[in-house]
Amino acid sequence: MFKTCKRVVVSTLLGMCVLALSAQNAQVQPKGNSPYSRFGLGDPAVLTFAGQSAMGGLGAAYNDPFYMNMTNPAALGSLLATDFETAFFVKYSGLSDGDTSAGLWSGNLSYLALAFPLLNPINRTLDKKSSDIGIGMGFVLQPYANVGYDIFTEQEFPEVGAARTTFKGSGGSYRLMWGNGFRYKRLALGVNLGYLFGKASYDRTVEFSEVGSVAYITNYLNEQSVTGFLWNAGAQVTVPLEKKQDSRGRLLKEKSLIFGLYGNSATGFSTIDNRLDTRTNFVYNDRDTLLIQDNTRNSGVLPGEYAFGITYTESNKLKLGIEYSAAFWSQYRNDAREETLSDTRRIAAGVEYIPDIISYNNYLRRVRYRGGVFYRSDPRTVNGRQLNEFGLTLGMGMPVILPRQQTSFINLTLEGGRFGVSSALRETYVRMTLGFTLNDNSWFFKRKFN
Repeated sequence: MFKTCKRVVVSTLLGMCVLALSAQNAQVQPKGNSPYSRFGLGDPAVLTFAGQSAMGGLGAAYNDPFYMNMTNPAALGSLLATDFETAFFVKYSGLSDGDTSAGLWSGNLSYLALAFPLLNPINRTLDKKSSDIGIGMGFVLQPYANVGYDIFTEQEFPEVGAARTTFKGSGGSYRLMWGNGFRYKRLALGVNLGYLFGKASYDRTVEFSEVGSVAYITNYLNEQSVTGFLWNAGAQVTVPLEKKQDSRGRLLKEKSLIFGLYGNSATGFSTIDNRLDTRTNFVYNDRDTLLIQDNTRNSGVLPGEYAFGITYTESNKLKLGIEYSAAFWSQYRNDAREETLSDTRRIAAGVEYIPDIISYNNYLRRVRYRGGVFYRSDPRTVNGRQLNEFGLTLGMGMPVILPRQQTSFINLTLEGGRFGVSSALRETYVRMTLGFTLNDNSWFFKRKFN
């Protein structure tokens, strides 16, 4: 018992250290131009993994013994192998305001994640013991919100001529989460604890160039660091519908419904702000400092949210799910950058189908084919209208047999959608994600010698 506890502690510290060190060198900001990331903490990042994203982003009732789910930590209790997950994405965005249009490419690392069962199923098989208990632990490092824009506006004034305002922003925030899930028979509970951190830069420049000797340019620079505590808790209940076993009691086929729920309350965060406002004369090249504020501390509030879903499953054959979630962004507050956001909702549906998981002469029949659809409202509002997004997803999980006959997967997800409102800037995008699910069952394996 002591050795098992020691391994758990060491693995926990190792996982947190590896992901924390990765965060020091990672760049959260994808190269691109997203004008709406000026508002709030930025554009919300995709927080589901590649396999889930291909199913419309299902998370509440998503459960797979060889895929980790950190959206609802209750699913960690059902893991049957150590699972390392990572993914990369590339995105093409077509931006249009009705009169002009532009195309932009962006891409980055999506996440790094590690999870493992604390009770290895191989040990139970060797000891000829069965157990109704499952315990799993996981870590994930991924972007929380992205800030990246470079836009300008031009206005004509009768007395001073043309004025050009340029807006630039970069940076963003991460979340580092530690999850634990516990399963007893068909009931699973879990909790995620996490840390929010990051830094963003907001730069606004106003330029008057047609007023003779008093022509000037004014620059407003704000650099903001954010830190905070994150958490959520979840539950999953599996209700059996049909079960078939062979003469030895081995499971051949099982149909069931999984009910899932997760959520969190509003949480606080802190910011450290540095401001520098300057004005420069075009003619004399004189620069005046208008305002300096160093290390100003402020606070804010992130919203509470909840989600629930239902998934119908046929073991090794079919998953079909639907999910609804809501977030109370009207609770959001950032004392350093005052703005008003709106409550949001999201509905999604997804499917996964495996033609024949034991096919030995047709690889394509062992592939997991996925599809989904989703609609969500965004907390940001433009011209009195709340932004929204609609998307379709397709994907596949391609099995790869590694040493010790453990199956891992290469996950490919293709997502297309539209974001924004018709009366303002609208984005039509295509996003491709390439993910890797590497499974291994030798962790916490008790080796015996005779």
